[in-house]
Amino acid sequence: MAYVSASHSRATGVFAPIADVIASLRTAWARSRVYVRTYNELNGLTSRELADLGISRSMISRLAYEAAYGRDA
Repeated sequence: MAYVSASHSRATGVFAPIADVIASLRTAWARSRVYVRTYNELNGLTSRELADLGISRSMISRLAYEAAYGRDA
């Protein structure tokens, strides 16, 4: 039986805070890219296509935000 073991080495000591900041920046950047991509894709749809999906133009930014950061963010 084959299996994969994933282990992430965490920086310790003086480099731990730096590694945490870098990880936070990567997460923030990835979420902002999801927001921009979702916003642009929804904004590129026609009003009729949005209506077929049950979305109005005023909902686009909120839906993109929820896609990137979650409903409770």
